[in-house]
Amino acid sequence: MRPQFAAVVDSATARPGIEERLAALVRIPTVSAEWDVTGSRPFEDLIGLLAELYPLVHEHLACERIGELGLVYSWGGPPSAEPGVVSTSSTSGSPESSAEPGVDAVVLMAHYDVVPVTGQEAEWTVPPFEGRIADGYVWGRGALDDKGALCVLLEAVENLLAEGWTPPRPVLLCFGPDEEVHGATAKLIAQTLRDRGVRPWLVLDEGGAITEVPFPGVSGAFAMVGLAEKGVMTVELSAAGTGGHASAPTGLTAVGRIARAVARLNRNPFDVRMPRTVVSLLAALAEHAEPTYQRLWRLAARNPRLAARLLVAGGGADGAALVRTSLAPTMMAGGSSPNVLPSRATAMLNIRVNVGETTAGVVARLQRVIADPQVIVRVVEGDEPTPESSSDNAQWALLAAAVEAGYPGVAAIPYLTTAATDGRHWHRFTPEVYRFMPLYVSTSDRAGIHGRDERVAVDSLVRGERVYRALLQGLPE
Repeated sequence: MRPQFAAVVDSATARPGIEERLAALVRIPTVSAEWDVTGSRPFEDLIGLLAELYPLVHEHLACERIGELGLVYSWGGPPSAEPGVVSTSSTSGSPESSAEPGVDAVVLMAHYDVVPVTGQEAEWTVPPFEGRIADGYVWGRGALDDKGALCVLLEAVENLLAEGWTPPRPVLLCFGPDEEVHGATAKLIAQTLRDRGVRPWLVLDEGGAITEVPFPGVSGAFAMVGLAEKGVMTVELSAAGTGGHASAPTGLTAVGRIARAVARLNRNPFDVRMPRTVVSLLAALAEHAEPTYQRLWRLAARNPRLAARLLVAGGGADGAALVRTSLAPTMMAGGSSPNVLPSRATAMLNIRVNVGETTAGVVARLQRVIADPQVIVRVVEGDEPTPESSSDNAQWALLAAAVEAGYPGVAAIPYLTTAATDGRHWHRFTPEVYRFMPLYVSTSDRAGIHGRDERVAVDSLVRGERVYRALLQGLPE
């Protein structure tokens, strides 16, 4: 059942119709994985729609492209483009430019591409790109991931501009077109702005949300704010074999060798390791737990094995992912015919590397566990886990206060982001990177992210706009 959040006490006015504007964004199928089919047209259509929906943003903020479709809106001091940077101005009117963004800049991020729905359309209650508003929700692909966050951020800026408010320090709105395909645009934006001297005071991207935690002895909704994120790897296992007729097999085939390797990996999960972020999470759970569980969660913060048992007991696979590197075989291939011995077989592994470990260490462990020199381990792509941001600083206090403005009584607690976000590219340049979208996501609604029937409550959009507005208004000089 959806929780009843306390009413928001706010004298400021906001434009009505936030749900209609998000629905309009949802109707444009910006599926980055289908670029080879659609090309840039849906993305250009969405960029054009942003100018229509948010006229004050496009009148008062400088907007440039970094890469083909990466958008950077600059408020309070736009960075000047340098020779060699692929960028074009899409600014109308006279941008407000008062200072060069430097160490005090604030970077607020979102992405406007979505994952495919191919093969799922018949399973959706509402067509995925209809953008229907019904039963208090906006339905459709991207409503949560991540056009909902994009929408509430732009709504907050538009409303503040309507009030004549300007930020006390430079604010950069950075929007990517290829997050869902692990594209390079966000990395290019981060590097380009860094080269211009931007040293963010705060970076905020998607990650956690307002949600109920599934852990024992803790009830109610919390703002799960990611302090770090796990690394991500795609690893190929391959083995060669002697071809021939299947009626005369010559021992272990290439398919059998790969199957054995995968079985060994599944039987030998990675060791439990608790990053500082998870220790902070456990301490927060102890603070908000029922009295009988408070001592247990405090003990868990000092005992990785107990922590693992409690997190798995409550959160299942999600809980386990907080304390160890996870490995999932996702694809296998080999052979050309049922009666022909395969000359080659492969398996693809998706690995999420725990904070405190490295991609090189993961490869060494895979080889050790597989224990077969004829199985070749190849890293197709890999990003290291990020450093861990603090939950004891002015940035965290600002985020917690902003959450309170939109969701009174909801506490912010630290969280380890197990999925990859565009925000990871900023961790090379600043320690203060956080992952949180100010939208309520129930357990059932969470299944819609990358699944069917994705939707977001209209009330969450209204509250999310309040969170971003409070965050911006709370920025120190």
